[in-house]
Amino acid sequence: MTWSLLRYLRENPEILRESLRKRGMDPSLVDKLRKLDEEWRRLKRAVDEIRHRHNIITRSIAKTKDPEERKRLIEEARKLLKEREQLEEKLKRVEAEREKLLLSLPNIVHESVPVGDSDEYNVPIRFWGRPKVYRGFLEAFREQTEKWGFKVDYEVIDWKPIGHADMLEHVLRLGDTMKAAEVAGSRFYYLFDDLVWLDFALLMYAIDHLTSKGYKLVLPPYMIRHKILMGVIDMDTFEDAIYKIEGEDLYLIATAEHPLAGLYYNEEIMEDELPLKLVGVSPCFRKEAGAGNRDLKGIFRVHQFHKVEQYIYAKPEESWDLLEELIRNAEELFQGLGLPYRVVNVASGELGAPAAKKYDLEVWMPAQGRYREMVSASNTTDWQSYRLNIRLVRRKGMVREYVHTLNSTAIASTRAITAILENFQEPDGTVVIPKVLRKYLEPFTKAPKDAIHPVKKEKE
Repeated sequence: MTWSLLRYLRENPEILRESLRKRGMDPSLVDKLRKLDEEWRRLKRAVDEIRHRHNIITRSIAKTKDPEERKRLIEEARKLLKEREQLEEKLKRVEAEREKLLLSLPNIVHESVPVGDSDEYNVPIRFWGRPKVYRGFLEAFREQTEKWGFKVDYEVIDWKPIGHADMLEHVLRLGDTMKAAEVAGSRFYYLFDDLVWLDFALLMYAIDHLTSKGYKLVLPPYMIRHKILMGVIDMDTFEDAIYKIEGEDLYLIATAEHPLAGLYYNEEIMEDELPLKLVGVSPCFRKEAGAGNRDLKGIFRVHQFHKVEQYIYAKPEESWDLLEELIRNAEELFQGLGLPYRVVNVASGELGAPAAKKYDLEVWMPAQGRYREMVSASNTTDWQSYRLNIRLVRRKGMVREYVHTLNSTAIASTRAITAILENFQEPDGTVVIPKVLRKYLEPFTKAPKDAIHPVKKEKE
């Protein structure tokens, strides 16, 4: 079966044009591609016809006894062979140009995705939890909930929570970004004692939850080759966000999604093996190029962090239901933590090239008075599998087509820690540990761990 983008290009190009318009891209690219594809098909027919004629003449030569006729046929075969070689060279050039343009196309935007060029057009679809809202942020909270027609129950507090960055370094004194900046540069950090255990507890919590649902636990490579990375992301857009190993064909992974996508590179998967559900745990490395001055303080937006990632290989007819499963898994994790959140349907201009549809899970941050992204869940349909040549084999007739791939954050540890520091702090600076995490902490802290307490300042 033809890759879906090529099929739409030939059979329904207007769907491709409309998808590009939704992403804010020039739809005339489709017309250029159609001309290239028509030229490719014309050349392919011509090559096949010459090859057929050459085969007939070659068979005739073997049967001909007349020397003159044999000589004439040999000369004709030689001319056809030369003509075929010239056409094949041209076909190869046209095919390479067509393939390059095809690979530059983003995925087709799903019909349910809201249209817009920024996250302002993201549409909330549900809320969960009872947020703590500082009285000074009530208007902003209502703007983020009631504007969309939701009535969210909340608790008004008269004391303003301390931001996660100050909680980390000045109240709890369990992190140091200033010294990390001296050692490694901005957006790096040191964590100490209880926050290190909390980081690991969050990872174990997510792993336990997903493996109990049958997801296969994977520790992937932390570096991957260029050809794999090219199959997973839009390199033109994200190359500046990826760390490259100097002098080697290796890149540090930005998420476990990337090596998990490469697990079946150049392979076929039988229909009865799907869906393949994986949960990867790894460090993640990101340059955060283009982030500017956003989230410079603290550990919300950093160059390295730990993450548990969900990844699924699926039959095309099952992928949309599995996208709902992925976001539901993430919601269960955040509900278990007791962190109030909303799920948004991400706007077309914010999808990124691989995704046909994406959900973000955003947690309420009381010190900031806004919802912030903690999870992204995407259906990339056959965008990645075409590039990585991962095919589904149907038993009936052994039909081969491209599998669908899906990915979602389960928990990114440092972002989850920032949410815990803001949502579960008490007026005295104590941070209450979510109950679901305590069993992971107690064996290491050698005592029941239900809270992290602030460091008392010495009397002057």
